[in-house]
Amino acid sequence: MVYPKIPLAQSIIQICLSKGIQNIVISPGSRNAPLTIGFVNNPEFNCYSIADERCAAFFALGIAQQIQKPVAVVCTSGSALLNYYPAFAEAFYSQIPLIVISADRPQSKIDIGDGQTIRQENVFQNHSLYNANLNEDASVENDLKINEAINAAFTKRGPVHINAPFEEPLYQTVSKLDVDVTISTFSKKNNKISIDDLDEFTNIWNQSQKKLILVGENKPNTIDAKIIEALAKDNSVVVMTETTSNLHHSSFLNNIDTIITPFTAKEFEAFQPDILITFGGMVVSKRIKAFLRQYKPAHHWHIDPLRAYDTYGCLTKHFEVNPNIFFNQFLPFTIPIASDYFTIFDQISILREKQHQEYLGKIPFSDFKVFEKIIPSLPENSMLHLSNSSAIRYAQLIAIKPSIQVFCNRGTSGIDGSTSTAIGAAVANERPTVLIAGDIGFLYDSNALWNEYTPKNFKIILLNNGGGGIFRILPGHEETPVFNTFFETSHCLTAEHLAKMYGFEYSIASDESSLESSLKELYAQNERPSILEIFTPTLENNKILLQYFKELT
Repeated sequence: MVYPKIPLAQSIIQICLSKGIQNIVISPGSRNAPLTIGFVNNPEFNCYSIADERCAAFFALGIAQQIQKPVAVVCTSGSALLNYYPAFAEAFYSQIPLIVISADRPQSKIDIGDGQTIRQENVFQNHSLYNANLNEDASVENDLKINEAINAAFTKRGPVHINAPFEEPLYQTVSKLDVDVTISTFSKKNNKISIDDLDEFTNIWNQSQKKLILVGENKPNTIDAKIIEALAKDNSVVVMTETTSNLHHSSFLNNIDTIITPFTAKEFEAFQPDILITFGGMVVSKRIKAFLRQYKPAHHWHIDPLRAYDTYGCLTKHFEVNPNIFFNQFLPFTIPIASDYFTIFDQISILREKQHQEYLGKIPFSDFKVFEKIIPSLPENSMLHLSNSSAIRYAQLIAIKPSIQVFCNRGTSGIDGSTSTAIGAAVANERPTVLIAGDIGFLYDSNALWNEYTPKNFKIILLNNGGGGIFRILPGHEETPVFNTFFETSHCLTAEHLAKMYGFEYSIASDESSLESSLKELYAQNERPSILEIFTPTLENNKILLQYFKELT
């Protein structure tokens, strides 16, 4: 076995190994050579080389998102580390375990004019669950810091930073380890609801006629079928989900914006819940947030073992347990109560679906029409990744097959790493993967295609409407040079030459007929990754979407 000669590098590698960290994403560099040598020469690690650090971190995020275990990203010193920050922040808000290991210059070289040298210690402090600032020597103190960082990534489910200073020479190797590392273990909490809380909060539940359960981003297959059925049968309960909720039942309302956007003040008052229960990550719908902030429930309970955001300004209880554990323990103590809460809004949902189909039947080719065709076309048991801005919002309006797993970087809701994350996720998940992306987000993250690991059956469906179409939907749109240049970012670029450069199959569609045939060809071709670029009318998309909500009234 080949090991780096530097003892500190040996310690980091051995502790990662002992903690079960298997996936290492490395951005090439010189200062991190001791770590690269050690990780790559150990067959226990799966090592990936991604040159662009921003893409590397999101690629690692995609793997961690799927395996639900920490993934390490390793970089050289200097500004390379700063390029990890977008993914680091996303990991923090999406509760995805990520371990950043940065090589550094020794402290004596900081701020004296040495190359590739910045102040790396605590650089992620505002979003890091633990900062392990190591010294140059292998020591028990260093070992404990490394242990604490990795343990925090596991138990607190988020990003941590290990900063390791190395002095030259960097490339020397040895055949035997020189360190005997210290390993500290951690215990997993298995929290349950206390008896007192059960008594207090089931009493509130059993006396409330209107309960709204709102599910944000949620991992697939995390809620038992018997819980789903119990909630679906309770007429005092309305369950609202989003595309990223990965929670399905025929009685759950999964078209939030379609249902509530046309509400009158009287209907909003009728919909105001006595109890709001939330679980999962970030919620996409701005309309449901605005509703709950204005028509506050008397009780808001959030279920999450780690965090509770007071998103609606009325949080009254944080149950620090897994949602599945909560409902398994809580529901047996609840009793039915007479209520027409579900019936009223189920009827509204049925009416909206009729209006929805009527509108889609008469609109021309556009972003909305494209999503109407794409979402039902997705293969059964596939994985769908959505980029932010328009893509995730259009996807909320179209029903999706329950067998499809859906993901999106909604922690920070940025456009910067959607493609990189999707490719990382595809590497870690055997399901065929489709990414639906807008043109600006795709172009912004185009270096994501620069790797050797993209699966042959990975597919990108790219909507090119010549700019950031979401800005035409938001208030403030005005057809001026300032808007077109500085907000919409108008362009005439396509993905054709990128596809050719990176070896992707490439096809285009610009109307319904070519879209339908191109989709069939896209799913049939699995010899190399593919891009289907769909061109839609820049000036019509926003009008068609805005008119949709007007015609629901």
